[in-house]
Amino acid sequence: MTTESTATSLAGRLAGNEVHARFAGHDFFKQVHSRALDHDQVETYLGQWWHPLHYFTTFLARCIAVLPDIESKSAITRILSQEAGAGSARGAHEVIYARSMEKAGYDRQKVTGSAPFPETADLVACYERLSGERFAALGGIYATEVTDLLMVSSIGEAVTRESGTTRNAWVDIHVAQEPDHVEEANHALLDGFSPQDETTVLKAAEEMWDRWTAFFDRLSVETGVAAPSDRRRDE
Repeated sequence: MTTESTATSLAGRLAGNEVHARFAGHDFFKQVHSRALDHDQVETYLGQWWHPLHYFTTFLARCIAVLPDIESKSAITRILSQEAGAGSARGAHEVIYARSMEKAGYDRQKVTGSAPFPETADLVACYERLSGERFAALGGIYATEVTDLLMVSSIGEAVTRESGTTRNAWVDIHVAQEPDHVEEANHALLDGFSPQDETTVLKAAEEMWDRWTAFFDRLSVETGVAAPSDRRRDE
């Protein structure tokens, strides 16, 4: 059964999810706007962020492969196209990221070549796992797109405050494209959901938010900038 009311109910359950609220209220997102940050701390953020960023186009491509309907494939393909530069590698988000951070004064090798923390590797593994099945993939897409701008703006704020740069091309392109990504993610979700399907989407979204919480917990502990959250669903 697929009805608009069912889809709206799912959207409401996702928007009001407590795992999402815990993630969105993480102390890291507050402290980076006020605490003094040094170069090494911000370079650590950038080196870890690289890993999920680099995998994200692969994640989206895998999602498209498991989505059965052309409406969802089209919606996610639009996101993938923007992330991959719409036919120009120079416009791909990961290329803009590496270039803009080097321009801001950060070592390109440390930004794109640092080893992942275990929590970072676990996050990337989560993206790979969720993209192997339709409803888990949709949960992963939704969880990422509704929180991406919060994460990007926080990393961008850390870069701006530490480096003194006033503009960052990677942040700018997210501000321009992210509302479109959220809209396309919602388009993909508005189709074909039984109660069991909804449960799979919700659990996948919660798993993704939980892995992101662990990611920022580790950054908080590693750099001493913020307090880690007081819970993990798997602890």
